[in-house]
Amino acid sequence: MPAALEKTIMTAEDVRRALVRIAHEVLERNRGAQGLVFAGIRTRGVPLAQRLAERIYEFERVRVPTFEVDIALYRDDLKYRTPVLTTSSQVPVDIERQRVLVVDDVLFTGRSIRAAMDAVIDLGRPLSIQLAVLVDRGHRDLPIRADYVGKNVPTSLDEEVQVRLVETDGVDEVVIVKSGGEA
Repeated sequence: MPAALEKTIMTAEDVRRALVRIAHEVLERNRGAQGLVFAGIRTRGVPLAQRLAERIYEFERVRVPTFEVDIALYRDDLKYRTPVLTTSSQVPVDIERQRVLVVDDVLFTGRSIRAAMDAVIDLGRPLSIQLAVLVDRGHRDLPIRADYVGKNVPTSLDEEVQVRLVETDGVDEVVIVKSGGEA
């Protein structure tokens, strides 16, 4: 994508600070890390969940189990999309009576989060499900709100928020791409 169409809204340092803040907020709200399990939504929610778990280990010396939640079969647009090969979610611990924190990169319509909650509930009955996102861009279709947000970014519907992470894209940054014009 040409640089002229992108506007950087979070640098690598901004991403790092947001994750440190979210980790502290998670610990404060849950009175520590005991009983937490992180579920990262494929693709970029997984490394974000792993990074949050690393920050919590630094602060509390408690390892929070982390797993990838596969939402492919839980999407509400399956009849409009080409089938996707999926793998079942491999959960490292029993999530019964645990506090599951679903982690994603961008909260937009809420549909991916609804699918993730359905997938988590199919794995067991957690004590609670919380949500952490790096970016909340608004425009909900469903009544879903994040418990922890790295950055709220008001957007128009002709803009796309792209989260780029070292693990998947070689760089940490968040950009807004405006379709058909200058960012």
